[in-house]
Amino acid sequence: MAEPKTRPTNASVAAFLGAIPQPERRRDARTVAAMMRAATGARATMWGPTIIGFGRQPITGSTGQATD
Repeated sequence: MAEPKTRPTNASVAAFLGAIPQPERRRDARTVAAMMRAATGARATMWGPTIIGFGRQPITGSTGQATD
């Protein structure tokens, strides 16, 4: 089975959010990240260069194989 292209990285979520050039959008993004952490109980992780994820959810594909 093919491996997923998007994987968690060691990139800094804080640095990614801090690099948002518009102050209002940066503040909003930090607020949403805090809300997601509170809702999921999971720490934020960068998945690839531009996706912030919170926790992992296993899924089962059409072949019956489970993956995150």
